[in-house]
Amino acid sequence: MSEQGRRQAIERMTGAGVDRPAVDTFAAHYDKLAGGATGLIAEADVSPAEPDVRLTDVHVGEEEARAALDRTVVITLNGGLGTSMGLAGPKSLLPVHEDLTFLDVTVRQVLALRAEHGVRLPLVLMDSFSTQGATLEVLARYPDLAVDDIPLDFLQSQEPKLRADDLTPVDWPADPRLEWCPPGHGDLYPSLLSSGILRRLLDGGYRYAFVSNVDNLGAVPDGRLAAWFAASGAGYAAEVCPRTEMDKKGGHLVRRLSDGRLVLRDTAQTAPEELVHFMDARKHPFVHTNNLWFDLERLAAMLEERGGVLELPLIRNEKTVDPTDKGSTPVVQIESAMGGAVELFDDAVSVGVTRERFVPVKTTNELLLLRSDVYDVDPGTYRLTRTVDPAPVVDLTKEHYGMIADFDARFPRGAPSLVRTDRLEVRGDWTFGREVTVHGTVVLGAEGGTVEDGAVLGEA
Repeated sequence: MSEQGRRQAIERMTGAGVDRPAVDTFAAHYDKLAGGATGLIAEADVSPAEPDVRLTDVHVGEEEARAALDRTVVITLNGGLGTSMGLAGPKSLLPVHEDLTFLDVTVRQVLALRAEHGVRLPLVLMDSFSTQGATLEVLARYPDLAVDDIPLDFLQSQEPKLRADDLTPVDWPADPRLEWCPPGHGDLYPSLLSSGILRRLLDGGYRYAFVSNVDNLGAVPDGRLAAWFAASGAGYAAEVCPRTEMDKKGGHLVRRLSDGRLVLRDTAQTAPEELVHFMDARKHPFVHTNNLWFDLERLAAMLEERGGVLELPLIRNEKTVDPTDKGSTPVVQIESAMGGAVELFDDAVSVGVTRERFVPVKTTNELLLLRSDVYDVDPGTYRLTRTVDPAPVVDLTKEHYGMIADFDARFPRGAPSLVRTDRLEVRGDWTFGREVTVHGTVVLGAEGGTVEDGAVLGEA
């Protein structure tokens, strides 16, 4: 049945106008999946990886930084809808600080850097079919954002979800859109090629790319890193930072024992019984930030040599066709991570950075921190500044706070003050009033209730 499934899936992709590099990449991954590949990386096959370089040891001159930034393009992943948080639109349009969204802050960070250094520094978003329209509407408010003839965005591709029982494309007449899924952000590379963006950047004199997720507002293009990467001659670099309790499920770099190469390992590539090792901060004290640097010329040569297909490590993602209905048809989504490209470069390196460069918002736990007084946004540079070190640990019960509508309803007057907090754990259905302050470690129980205006929780 797998041969029939392969043919049907490719026919669907071709009929939908998916570009050839993406189709060929899907086919290569499908063959591995049908052959029984799981994509799992065993703890016994790898060793922990320390950073090769630390940003605190990097010292470059202002002119070196300016020159490197002027040859750098910023690529931001913007394909997500935030469905895990109950969002129906682009996650990047979620307000995160006062009235500013992820997208607003990202754009303003880039514009501020251009003005500060006198560089081109184009910003290009990798959108999905679900995010492009709403995103471009917002970008129209920034008429100075475009640089030369570099487009503001390009589209990632799409692929069929596969039935878990026979790996044929799933049918879902109730909502045919749910028959499709993005192929993970590893699709960055073939989409850069097929969109023509890669060639346009090279023709425009750009040599380096800095890539990050739109929901990580700490990932500001950095002149020191740009200059260091340009001088290193490496084809690829990944930023890693110290792991915290809130990063337990974050991916990390390891070294494969068989060949010594750096490899990215994510939760989906870890067997359930080995998650205890995966999340052990003593064994793996650094988390992969998904802030990447790569040489555009090296990438173009690699793609040309391989017919547009980079066979990144397979990620087998088991879901249901309707993610909101756990009783709907079980499916497998073939995915890959852009960070998986680390093992394709002989000279790939990791660079250790501080936590300021990694402020991800994957759940409402992190969103509460970002909306609180734990973070400031500089009105001139739009850089995030953490006002307390270390950041508090926030653990909100998913039942009442996991969806953004529920979360907002329980913080109708804004986030509490958390700068004096060590840990806030909310186990029940609690609604917070205005100007609440949390001190030390506070656990609110399962009984639920209301935290009154001006309340001080914990020992002052």
